Amino acid sequence: MLCLPYLLSSARQRQTTSPLLLANSESQPGRDRLRHLIIGSPEGVRGAINYLHLLNYAEQREWSQLVTIPESGIVITPAQGEVFSLLSRDRAID
Repeated sequence: MLCLPYLLSSARQRQTTSPLLLANSESQPGRDRLRHLIIGSPEGVRGAINYLHLLNYAEQREWSQLVTIPESGIVITPAQGEVFSLLSRDRAID
């Protein structure tokens, strides 16, 4: 789950041109922390969240509110040893 406390805005850092920072939160003992990030149009993101809910993968209420990405972008800070995989998929616009 993406929690807003882990998003450090540029205003909080008192810099106007810094990107949004997604910090790494602590996982619970015996658990593997996975961070899901869905980027797209608001309708597309909501649609993906709804689809994951229909698949019984994640409850809709577990996701954060939609966060607008600033023009300066977004930075994801991985922990040592983490890896990254990206899937890009197009969806039909209704």
